[in-house]
Amino acid sequence: MKAVVLGGTGDMGSLAVHELGRDERIEQVTIVGRNRERAEVLAAEVGPRARVEILDVRQPEVLREVMKSHDVAVGALGPFYLYEKLIAEAAIEAGTPYVSICDDYDATEAVMELDEAAKRRGVTVVTGMGWTPGITNLCAKKGAQMLDTVEKVHISWLGSAADAEGLAVILHTMHIFTGRVPTFSGGKRRDIPAGSGSRTVRFPAPLGRVSVYHVGHPEPVTIPRFLPGVTEVTCRGGLTETFLNYVSIGICRLGLTATAEKRERLARRMKPALSLVGKMRSQSRSPSSAAHVEVLGKKDGRPAKVVMTAVDRMVRLTSLPLVIGALMLGSGEINRPGVIAPEAPGGPDPDTVFQRLADYGLHVQVGEIEYSESGDN
Repeated sequence: MKAVVLGGTGDMGSLAVHELGRDERIEQVTIVGRNRERAEVLAAEVGPRARVEILDVRQPEVLREVMKSHDVAVGALGPFYLYEKLIAEAAIEAGTPYVSICDDYDATEAVMELDEAAKRRGVTVVTGMGWTPGITNLCAKKGAQMLDTVEKVHISWLGSAADAEGLAVILHTMHIFTGRVPTFSGGKRRDIPAGSGSRTVRFPAPLGRVSVYHVGHPEPVTIPRFLPGVTEVTCRGGLTETFLNYVSIGICRLGLTATAEKRERLARRMKPALSLVGKMRSQSRSPSSAAHVEVLGKKDGRPAKVVMTAVDRMVRLTSLPLVIGALMLGSGEINRPGVIAPEAPGGPDPDTVFQRLADYGLHVQVGEIEYSESGDN
C-alpha cells in the first residue's frame, strides 16, 4: 500500500508519517510539504520507504498527479478552512481515497457538498478522522449502538497550549472562537455565538473539572446527518490554561480574527508568546488533552445515558485515528463511495478503532449504561 500524507511535516502529520512508515502493510509513504529540509529530515528518520514531494496544494493539477500513484491520501494540512475542499476535490478527480483530520465546521460543510461527485467517481472521502472530530464521532456512534434510541449527544474537549505548537493549531483556535458557530438543537441547525454556553465538565485525570464553551466544530454538522433521530448535538471546547480561553474569546469578539488574513497576522504575532506559555506549563506537568462524550436516549423504554472519555497527548489523540483510518481506507476495509464522517453507516466500526487505538496505548473508556427515571440527564 502506498500512502501520501499532506502536511506531513506538521505537528500531527509527522507522527502519522512515522506510524505509517512502521506499518508492514505500507510499501511507501510520501511526505508532501513546502519545506524541503524538514521533509527530508523526517524522511531520513522514517527510513527507506519514505519519499518527499515538495509542492503547493493550491496547484490541483500537480496534486492530482501525485495522488494518482498512491492507494490512499492522508490529510493533515491545516487550517482546513483553507485547504480541505481543495485537497478533497483533487483526491476525487484522481480517484484516490482520502481521509483527513479536518476540524473546521465550514470546511466540513464544503466537503459534504462533494458527496455526489465522489459517488460518481466511486471514491471514499472520510473527513474528520482525528480526535475531535474523530474519536468523538465514534463515541457518538458507539453510544447509538448501545442504546435503543439516541436523542442528544454532548461533546466536550479540552486541550493544552503546551500540547501543540504549530501555527495551524493557533489559527484553528481563533477560527472556532470567532463569530457565530453551528449547533444542533430542537432537531434544527442553529447558529450561536462562539464562546457562549459555558459548562463545567469532569474530564479524566489529571485534568479534572474544567469549563468549556460552544465552538465551531464539525460534530453538530455531521452527527445529525448520519445518526437518525438525534434532536440535539453540542460541541464545547476549551484550553486547560483557563485565562487563554478568556483571551481567545475576547480578541475574537473584538473582531481581531474576523478574516483569514487577520487571523494569520495575529497568530504569527502570538505564536512566540504561546510557545513560552506552553514551555512554562510543560515544566510543571506533562501536557494532556481529552475528549468527553455523553450520549443520551432510551434503553428498554427508560431514559439512559452513556459517557465515554479519552485522555492523552493531543498529537496522539489526533494522529493515531488518522493512521488507523488511512490503513482501513487504503486496504478497502472502509469502502463506501461518497463523503462521510466517521460515524456514518459504512464508516469505521467504533470497537475496531478503539481496539487498534489501544494497541498504540491510547484507551477510549466506554462507560456503563446509566439509567435515569426522570429522564433529566
